[in-house]
Amino acid sequence: MINLFDSVSQDCSKLVTNAYSTSFSMATKMLDASIRVHIYNIYGFVRFADEIVDTFHDYDKETLLNDFEIDLFKSLEHKISINPILNAFQSTVNKFDIDHDLIKAFMKSMRLDLSKQVYSTQAEYEEYIYGSADVVGLMCLKVFVKGDVKAYNELKEPAMALGSAFQKVNFLRDLKDDFQGLERTYFPNVDFTNFDEHSKLLIIEEIEADFTKALKGIFKLPTEAQFGVYTAYKYYTKLLVKLKKTSSISIQKTRIRVPNYQKMSVFARSYLKYRLNLL
Repeated sequence: MINLFDSVSQDCSKLVTNAYSTSFSMATKMLDASIRVHIYNIYGFVRFADEIVDTFHDYDKETLLNDFEIDLFKSLEHKISINPILNAFQSTVNKFDIDHDLIKAFMKSMRLDLSKQVYSTQAEYEEYIYGSADVVGLMCLKVFVKGDVKAYNELKEPAMALGSAFQKVNFLRDLKDDFQGLERTYFPNVDFTNFDEHSKLLIIEEIEADFTKALKGIFKLPTEAQFGVYTAYKYYTKLLVKLKKTSSISIQKTRIRVPNYQKMSVFARSYLKYRLNLL
């Protein structure tokens, strides 16, 4: 009956993905079936950890994160967990030999969110983004190349750039919630009490550079992964364009979104390019 439990575990990760992110879940559906389930498994894991530090305000977050981390590494060692999200994640980690150092770096960044509110230096900022986003891109890359070490090393830098770009877009989109709700400021050398157009455009230029670097890697991905990753890339660049057109004052007051009908339009155009071999 272990196969049934594993199937239920994977269904839980898929449910988490669909519930928490319409954009990411839609892009994941564009991946080949041979790898899709494993991206659900990775997303379910990172989402649960992120939820602990970001939303469980009425509970002892540190204790919850400690317990989650203990159970995480037990699951990786024993190749099973009664927590279905961790059980699904460990199966992907063990199948594709995902480096545990990537997972440790991710948990380190999650732990920073328990207490650290200001990232005042470039080094602190880059360390946090590496742990919270770049390593997630690398975990997914291990799945995309199905463990091929040569392909992984070739695409490592673009994968990290894509993770960075996604995270920085999220930071800019969630500026109001992070700064006002959680009292966090991730971008160094930016005064969010006086956030202006110049500061916004500097951040956007940084993100655009990351996307440019990432796109070169997307074109080199295996066909099983290319369309899904390209779709996610297009969603986020669409959101970045919208942020660029939105005033810095408005970004501070509301969370900017891309409506579902525009997401479907992005998908349709991406699919057309993919089918015509224009990627």
